[in-house]
Amino acid sequence: MKRNFFYTIDKVIYKDIESASYIAIIGWCYSKDDLPLTYSAKINNKDVAVDIIKSHRQDAFKEQHVELKSDLVGFRIKVDVDTDIVDSFELRVTDGHESEQILVLNKKKIDKIRNTTAIEYSMDSVAKDLDKNSITVQGWVYSENGEPVQIDVLDENGKSLEYKKRPLPRPDLVRYHLVKAENKNCGFQVKFDGNPEKTYYLLFSTEKEQRKVEIEENNYTALGLFKSYLTHMNAQSIHNAMNYLKQNGVKRFFERVKQGPNLVGYEYQNWFLKQRVKPEELARQSKEQFAYNPKLSIVVATFNTKEEYLKEMIDTVVNQSYSNWELCIADGSTTDAVEKYVKAHYALYGDKIKFKKLDQNYGISGNTNKALEMADGDYLAVYDHDDVLELDCFYEVVKALQEYRYDTLYTDEDKLNDKYKVFTEPNFKPDYSEDLLRSQNYITHIFFVNRHIYDEVGGYRSEYDGSQDYDYIFRCIEKANAVYHIPRVLYHWRMHPQSTAMDPESKLYCYTAGQRAIESHYKRIGLKDVKVELMPKPYYGFYHTTYSTEPNPLVSILIPNYNLKDTLKTCVDSLYNVNTYKNFEIVIVENNSTDKDIFEYYEKLQKEHDNVKVVTYQGEFNYSKINNFGMKYTKGDYVLLLNNDTEVIEPTAIAEMLGCCLRKEVGAVGAKLLYEDDTVQHAGVVVGFGGYAGHVFTDIDKDDPGILMRPRINCNYSAVTAACMMVKKSVFNEVNGFDEQFEVACNDVDLCLKFREKGYLIVYNAFALWHHYESKSRGYEDTPEKEARFEAEKKKFQAKWPEILKNGDPYYNRNWNINLAPFRFE
Repeated sequence: MKRNFFYTIDKVIYKDIESASYIAIIGWCYSKDDLPLTYSAKINNKDVAVDIIKSHRQDAFKEQHVELKSDLVGFRIKVDVDTDIVDSFELRVTDGHESEQILVLNKKKIDKIRNTTAIEYSMDSVAKDLDKNSITVQGWVYSENGEPVQIDVLDENGKSLEYKKRPLPRPDLVRYHLVKAENKNCGFQVKFDGNPEKTYYLLFSTEKEQRKVEIEENNYTALGLFKSYLTHMNAQSIHNAMNYLKQNGVKRFFERVKQGPNLVGYEYQNWFLKQRVKPEELARQSKEQFAYNPKLSIVVATFNTKEEYLKEMIDTVVNQSYSNWELCIADGSTTDAVEKYVKAHYALYGDKIKFKKLDQNYGISGNTNKALEMADGDYLAVYDHDDVLELDCFYEVVKALQEYRYDTLYTDEDKLNDKYKVFTEPNFKPDYSEDLLRSQNYITHIFFVNRHIYDEVGGYRSEYDGSQDYDYIFRCIEKANAVYHIPRVLYHWRMHPQSTAMDPESKLYCYTAGQRAIESHYKRIGLKDVKVELMPKPYYGFYHTTYSTEPNPLVSILIPNYNLKDTLKTCVDSLYNVNTYKNFEIVIVENNSTDKDIFEYYEKLQKEHDNVKVVTYQGEFNYSKINNFGMKYTKGDYVLLLNNDTEVIEPTAIAEMLGCCLRKEVGAVGAKLLYEDDTVQHAGVVVGFGGYAGHVFTDIDKDDPGILMRPRINCNYSAVTAACMMVKKSVFNEVNGFDEQFEVACNDVDLCLKFREKGYLIVYNAFALWHHYESKSRGYEDTPEKEARFEAEKKKFQAKWPEILKNGDPYYNRNWNINLAPFRFE
């Protein structure tokens, strides 16, 4: 007898506490005919209501009994229990034609899985630092009763220890209905001093119960997480994981595993197919009449193109919903196969498809230029011969041109894995980011250019072959009236064995050509003494620009301080002993210190160094007022706002920041800040998280490339933290400094937005590396009073900056869901 249903039950939970009683089942199921499924349940042979959340389960494909339209076959089913005694439970599935019992529990099994504890927790990772005698625990905890959960750290004798705690948002638990939305910050990171060889415990407490859990080394944790993520792996993700393991070693591999499954891997295919434009919408678009109907010229250089690729490439042009286009193909193939195919299959399109068989192969730049010469459209775009467009691509471009005639436009893109026939590795791009473009060719495809710009700058240049499009993009943008970004995935870059998308090492010359393209860009715009370096293997295609600091102006380092002599001394010592930029002064703003030794240290500092000044601010702590006050005593035109709990790591950190800040278009420069354990504390700020703003890439390893290498390369953000921020004093004064209504929070983000409002760039410099021991002086926002103050300041911020909160941060692609953790889309 043939099976109709294929399923696996991974876990069954029976929670029976005062405030909640339910049975939860986690698993997956599909029918051989891939029909919609309905689930029903019985408790004690009586029908009960079923609450179901579906999830993606690519591991279900391993059965290979059917061709599924989607891998959305996983489920988490919850059934409320309204009886005191549960003798039996049954779960049944039906596809409308047939049904099957997929889970049966008798009283013995039910009693065995009964759980009467309200506190639920997970220790996702435990890191023990043998050198620094510290232990860091990361995880989550909540109470099913909705009560707050207190965390204590105990030694082996039950003695409570001091620790630092940071709350972490866990929207994933909200998504799976484990916690309510108001309790989404149930994640935690706990750090304390302790001997890694000894035993310690976390004590979770509510008013009604306690759970004491031993803190164990995270070998089991990493392995458990790795196993749980296997359910999301397919052949391609396993291939990617093995590459990561090979390049980074076992330790880094498991550190990456602890960050969670790569959502831009296993979930992207399903997300993209759901948001892709539907046939009925394409039909509507084809009938829309625009006031401005420019002709779009799509130019392609073909060379021995596979028939399959050629067909897909051309079909995604001729089937566009916007019809005023032309396709210009210049063929440098060694045979006439491409020519014959085009003439045989696309002759009906007449002069909308222009084809020219070249008398020889002129190389990628030469062949592309031959195609460009054929074009007579209002806007031109280069299209690779083996890639694929979305059918609403041209429509979206022309729609963007209705209100303003942008000279250049670009879209988001992803990669089409030719072997597995899936879309992967989305490049969700920011709006135009000058520093990011100088760090990598993030624009790539598809890039549209106004004809008058093309006529002015010319086409591709063969001396940049391999990065000819990078050079072309720079030259076009330098002359453009504006650069417009369309935040939709409208271009698919095919990955196959011959493409650089699949094997970066196959064409290393491309990356040296890219280096020369950046250098030529700097020469044209008049930036001198600029050094461009390739990032080391395996980060091909990424670049580090070091800007000149000439004429080496005075940098004023402004440090507010309260007590903590040793903390301040660590900071100041690093400025003298590690930092290599020597033309600086230090202005310390003393604020209400009470320790005798800090005043003795001030006196000693000023005696030893003639470039140290201590000034006193006597009011209550107000970060904005203190810095505005201190700014009056600075002599430099460039001011480094610096927390006292920071320490220079990279000797060139200040020079790196100054080089960027000297550029006329830059208002402020931020640094890459690391916690004491060398994980990231700051690598840029995005506006919008939690109705305010949030750091991105927090807690990843300092060398982790993150999403699209963003934490490792220079780029632009809407804001950076003032814990280490260099500003032009003239711009600071232009915007009247910090807004003093923001006493503790929101002040640095507000300052950056004021800079942006005046047209200045905020630069994140990934090579300016510092430690930030974070909030040693004033503490964390971890008391009811401090949390209330933060909420009040956040409301002020929301009232002041409603537009960016409504429209989204221009440096954070709208396809990332701002309501989730950074760089998640569902």
